[in-house]
Amino acid sequence: MSTDLTGKKVAFVLTNGVEQVELTSPRGALDKAGATTHVISPAGDTLTAMQSDWEHGDSFNVDVALDKADPGDYDLLVLPGGTLNADSLRIDEDAQRFVKAFFEADKPVAAICHAPWMLAQIGVAKGRRLTSYSSTKVDLVNAGADWVDESVVVDGNLITSRNPGDLDDFNAAIAKALS
Repeated sequence: MSTDLTGKKVAFVLTNGVEQVELTSPRGALDKAGATTHVISPAGDTLTAMQSDWEHGDSFNVDVALDKADPGDYDLLVLPGGTLNADSLRIDEDAQRFVKAFFEADKPVAAICHAPWMLAQIGVAKGRRLTSYSSTKVDLVNAGADWVDESVVVDGNLITSRNPGDLDDFNAAIAKALS
């Protein structure tokens, strides 16, 4: 990522069970390009990531409590996946409000793996072309999305990706949306 993103602020909304690499790869790329990134979570002061769905990963500090975070402070939202993370967040009312605010303000939202479940939950998947982890396809199609099997899909302000194998494409699409 050679783009200079100095002055851009990115919100990463996640909780315990986040797929570690889906946090660390985009966050590392954005930090390296000069963006300011914040982990926003309902989890408290720290959260524990997962490596796939079975192995505990590292612990990460939470920069801003979800119920205190202001979507207006950020230029872009990243929703990392991980089954436990995505399933917990999609029923969290503060998370729903935070994500909806980005769509209402027409700001870019990037979601990978299981994270697009949130899009179905809050009613913004309908009529959108997107991708996700294959196990969430039916939920997204039932929510009215045009689901495709591609490494990254950009539909207006929405960027979606399938899995950790697609992180290079996902990270590049996020940088492009911010620049």
